[in-house]
Amino acid sequence: MRPMKYSLFRQLLSMGILLVGIIFLSLGILLPKVLLPVYERNIYNYLKQPLELIRPEIKDDIVSTDIAYLYINSSNKVVVSDNLEDIITATPSQILKHIKEGYGKFIYLGKTYYYYTSNNEYVTKIALTNNNYINKIREDILYTIFPILLITLLLITALIILWSRRLILKIENLKDKVDNLDNDHYVDRYHYRTDDELQALSKAIDDMRVTLKEQEEYKNQMYQNISHDFKTPLTVIKSYIEAIEDGVEDREKGYQIIKEQVNKLEIKVHSLLYLNKLNYMKDLKYYQDKTVDISEILKKSIEKFKVQRPDVQWEIYIGDKTTIFRGTEDMWEAIIDNMFNNFIRYAEKSVKATIKNHRITFYNDGPNIDVTILNDIFTPYKKGMKGQFGLGLSIIKKTLALFHYEIVVKNEKKGVSFMIK
Repeated sequence: MRPMKYSLFRQLLSMGILLVGIIFLSLGILLPKVLLPVYERNIYNYLKQPLELIRPEIKDDIVSTDIAYLYINSSNKVVVSDNLEDIITATPSQILKHIKEGYGKFIYLGKTYYYYTSNNEYVTKIALTNNNYINKIREDILYTIFPILLITLLLITALIILWSRRLILKIENLKDKVDNLDNDHYVDRYHYRTDDELQALSKAIDDMRVTLKEQEEYKNQMYQNISHDFKTPLTVIKSYIEAIEDGVEDREKGYQIIKEQVNKLEIKVHSLLYLNKLNYMKDLKYYQDKTVDISEILKKSIEKFKVQRPDVQWEIYIGDKTTIFRGTEDMWEAIIDNMFNNFIRYAEKSVKATIKNHRITFYNDGPNIDVTILNDIFTPYKKGMKGQFGLGLSIIKKTLALFHYEIVVKNEKKGVSFMIK
């Protein structure tokens, strides 16, 4: 079922009208019931005060037109005031059936009556009235309260309308911003007068827009770098195939170079696949409970890389009794291999791996990293030292993040160190 289109302004206005209606109904129904005990106390006092003045003759000058009186002497003779029929259409005997000692009320022919008695051993005096007095008090109070309340509610409604209109303009501005996230020519002309949550949301949208633009630019740059990174070995392979076919290049030497370039391409493809794998592995938890002995992986990795850089001195220093870290063997092998693969490009004479205080430090004595690229060194395919770019350091950082380790890079007096903690 398609939802009904109902603007926010109309919803707020309807809510305001509904609230006003509820308040009026509450005052019209609940308030009289709440105040009824107060009215009744007043009417009993109103009935009580003249009883001391009443005599058997019940003179008209002391009789209120709102109150009827009954005077019963010791011989049970009943004298009533002349206005009794104006107050209640009943005989004295019918009235006396409903009267008890003290004070109270009774219903006769669907109408409520109030009485107050004063008696002694010689005489009983009764003051009687209907509910006209209460109705009059109730009307007087309501007529006094309602105009003030109505004006107040109208002012509140007007303020709600003005506030809701400003709120809607802010929301429309936010919607306009979201609709133009990818519009480079969009100009936000709305001016916030108050620093509230919606202004904070507006700033967050602005920040998100800048971030998306930066990510788009980075993505385009990364695609260009990936294309260049793959194009170079492919160009070399194609050139050597053509040279071999033309008889310009020695077949054995050409095949050797082609094989080297294919190996490079294979490494790059595997790195891309592994990096993509890390993006969906973050939602899996099975690897977080795994542990592995890092020292054994370090030793195996060093043996592999010694062949590529036999001129470099490779050292391992273990200062901890335990070398157990969170993660799997495959993950740590990828971390260490990518780290050493990076080091063999820049190391001059020394590469060291140290395990101490449950931290792993990798060091090479190559050139320092330019401070302008130090913060972006773990970003995939971000151009680094000597124009090089790749995925190795990004794979290291993302893999470590999966089991809650952090890596920091630091320029030493001579060389560079990476610390995992």
